[in-house]
Amino acid sequence: MTKTFKVAVIAGDGIGPEVITEGIKILNAVAELDGSFKVDYQYFDWGCQYYLEKQRMMAADGMEILKEFDAIYLGAVGFPGVPDHISLTELLLVIRKQFNQYINVRPIYLLNGAPCPLKEVTTDKVQMLFIRENTEGEYAGAGDWLYKGKENEVVLQTGVFSRKGTERVIRYAFETARKLGKSLTSISKGNALQYSMVFWDQVFEEIALEYPDVPTHSYLVDAAAMFMVMQPERFEVVVTSNLFGDILTDLGAALAGGLGLAAGANINPEREFPSMFEPIHGSAPDIAGKGIANPMAAIWSVSQMLEFLGYENWARKVLQAIEKLLVEKKCLTPDIGGTATTSEVGDKIREILFSEELIKF
Repeated sequence: MTKTFKVAVIAGDGIGPEVITEGIKILNAVAELDGSFKVDYQYFDWGCQYYLEKQRMMAADGMEILKEFDAIYLGAVGFPGVPDHISLTELLLVIRKQFNQYINVRPIYLLNGAPCPLKEVTTDKVQMLFIRENTEGEYAGAGDWLYKGKENEVVLQTGVFSRKGTERVIRYAFETARKLGKSLTSISKGNALQYSMVFWDQVFEEIALEYPDVPTHSYLVDAAAMFMVMQPERFEVVVTSNLFGDILTDLGAALAGGLGLAAGANINPEREFPSMFEPIHGSAPDIAGKGIANPMAAIWSVSQMLEFLGYENWARKVLQAIEKLLVEKKCLTPDIGGTATTSEVGDKIREILFSEELIKF
């Protein structure tokens, strides 16, 4: 019996629709090849253009609509004319928080053939899996703006770290490290943030006692940034806070081929609500409509969706197809040294998936 997955597509702004089209092309190819499932898409025009017309980033009942889906596939959000704090907080962060997508998973894997700015670094040296807390911290939206525009103006941005929120992301990271047989590294800043990060470190140490089989390390965020460049092999599975995770995974993306290869999954582990999958490169309005955006991050996020839906074998094959394309270097977008268009890259990855070559690769 064929299973049907309902996927909500929010292509968003800038290059979002261009790269999402290619991701859907690959997801459809996998469904065709597998034969045991199909995907029913529903498209939503929410984003910055929607905001300019209606003064809101999504429909008033948008969250009620989205909760009926198995997954959300998000393109990119942000465009000139709409302040970044509005485009982010009124769409992406709303979905993350209300759907309790408290786990953010960002793979930092240097694939064969991908460009790396580090000299003499082999692919086995950059194999990190970042697990980022996704609903609390500095992104919780707590704070105030006092005496606005006055001489004594004061702004307060409050980091929120609950025991429940901190424990669940750290435990999820330990479970992941145990499953993969990897070490787990915690990244914080306990020497300067004497409440939030001291608490984080304490919870990490408490939960580590439950996982004596998982090797652990703990670094301050500034040292971690240095080690990611100087000795990336130190990191296998990494757990960190919302803000630090956001920053460090962009650094990681630079090490693993650039933002055109950077994917992210926003996971609700209990599956009470849909999880959301996205490339993390942003909307790139400067190249929107030119057909040169790199769709590999969007396709990589399809791999993450497939894994979440229970198709781990196909998730691996999609990554293998991306890697084969990178190794061949015949069909790459300009950001990684090629001349191919967005759609040509998607077509080629689809062709690789359908070929016998992938089995041998």
